[in-house]
Amino acid sequence: MKQFYLDYNATCPQLPQVSTAMQSVADDAFGNPSSLHWAGRNARRKLDDARETLAEYFKVESGSVVFTSGGTESNNMVIQGVMAQSDSGHIVLSAIEHPAIFQAVEQWCSRYSGWTFTMVKPDKGGCVQAEAMMNACQANTKLMCLMWANNETGVVQPVFEVNEACKAKGIPLLVDAVQALGKFEINLNDLDADFVSFSAHKIGGPRGVGALIMKRGARLESLMIGGGQERGRRSGTENVAGAAGFAAALGALDYSQAAQVRDMFEKKLVESIPSTVFFGQNQQRTPNTSMFCIPGLEGETLLMQMDLMGFAVASGSACSSGKREPSHVLLAMGAPDFQARSSLRISFGVDAEEPVCEVLVSALLKVKVRLKSMSGRG
Repeated sequence: MKQFYLDYNATCPQLPQVSTAMQSVADDAFGNPSSLHWAGRNARRKLDDARETLAEYFKVESGSVVFTSGGTESNNMVIQGVMAQSDSGHIVLSAIEHPAIFQAVEQWCSRYSGWTFTMVKPDKGGCVQAEAMMNACQANTKLMCLMWANNETGVVQPVFEVNEACKAKGIPLLVDAVQALGKFEINLNDLDADFVSFSAHKIGGPRGVGALIMKRGARLESLMIGGGQERGRRSGTENVAGAAGFAAALGALDYSQAAQVRDMFEKKLVESIPSTVFFGQNQQRTPNTSMFCIPGLEGETLLMQMDLMGFAVASGSACSSGKREPSHVLLAMGAPDFQARSSLRISFGVDAEEPVCEVLVSALLKVKVRLKSMSGRG
């Protein structure tokens, strides 16, 4: 049976050049980068080179790059690091944020009564309006969180507009750019946000490594206490091989072809199953992402049936897969509960070609007929 991997928003297969870069570190730079001897200096050189590569790619100063274990740590590092500086305050975040953000905020506010937060819902198309974000601010707002591109719908958010408004009010902004990386050009010199988080494995880099880009002057209470690595912002011996792999993956993916394939897939699917509902379809989206539901089909059942036919797809976000809870993103968009439970996400890779559309739509149609038949027998 032929297999089709269509879950690139969850993770991207590791690129060959990434494996080569990481093996080079294992062979030639195995020392601790904090050690002063030749082995340590070799490792430090590899780490510095990776940091410079990230800085050049994102168009920031190399000192702004903090290596972390991934997007989750980067986001938690900012949220907890900002909140730890005060006994009280207020945070504004969109209602479509990744759990790494909204759960971190909820947990902190439940533990410390002086802290509160406001969640701002998107419009029905999945876009959070900048005006709504700013209207949610209070006199004691200490942080705002808005992702660049949503991991489920792919809808791109107005981070530039929100950042300019935040600057005017003196409010730091955290931009979760995990799903934006590799999907379109990212110039952080133009954005100039206080904090931007990334994860390497979304672009064919290694799992377990990411980065937080901190603007000069941005302040955080350090959560990782120890050897003072990463300029005291994130103690712990650095993952040199991971950093080198991250750097090797930058700029290697081109999703321009995926947009054409995605649009063709949606066209063919609605022709075959006219009742299909697409989410965020009329918004600016990441080029590879399509989220939809087929009325009458439960999302998790549909996912399992597609898996049996060789298709790796997702029900909601990857971190929610396996849970029977409805998509919090779709609920925030105003979708009814049955749609939020029945959603399926297809995220194409850079090598996607139009013939896969026919095969994918055919499989979905077969599953629909099969499940309807099974339901009728029940």
